Amino acid sequence: MKNITVGFAMCGSYCTFEKAIGSLRELVSLGYDILPIMSENAFSIDTRFGKAADIVKEIEDITGKKVISTIKDAEPIGPKEMCDVLLIAPCTGNTLAKLTAGITDTSVTMAAKSHLRVLRPVVIALSSNDALGANAKNIGYMMNRKHIYFVPIKQDDHVKKPNSLVADFSLIPQTIENALQGRQTQPVFN
Repeated sequence: MKNITVGFAMCGSYCTFEKAIGSLRELVSLGYDILPIMSENAFSIDTRFGKAADIVKEIEDITGKKVISTIKDAEPIGPKEMCDVLLIAPCTGNTLAKLTAGITDTSVTMAAKSHLRVLRPVVIALSSNDALGANAKNIGYMMNRKHIYFVPIKQDDHVKKPNSLVADFSLIPQTIENALQGRQTQPVFN
């Protein structure tokens, strides 16, 4: 996929960072140019899943680019047509709710707003413990919006977390390819 730039935006679903970084490596190996973006929290908060500075360094080493982590730096993404497709992986339920409501208060929501401004595709790799609860309406709303595409999602633990959904990160390249052609990867729910 030469000459295709993917804005790779990460939100604070820290438990899926390992999968997201694996997908990032895969996209680079497939020849995509990557523009790394992280929400302010993903960029700065240390968790039991790793130190923020180490994760940022790993992403910058993989992509060869500095991570965009502020609203100010994310704003030009659309007007300057800095990416062909924007991937939010992982996309938290909080970020999904903000996108649904048009709230632009993080670098990731600004990147999405800015990118949609020039009518380019946004791919959402959801990771949310309340996806089948409070966020179910937001999933339905966003699935009906133009230029929004979902990486197929499934329940990750239907017994202990019955409202939780997580994207199948292995389907990110296929979903990006389809989104660039204006098609939603099916089935959306695995």
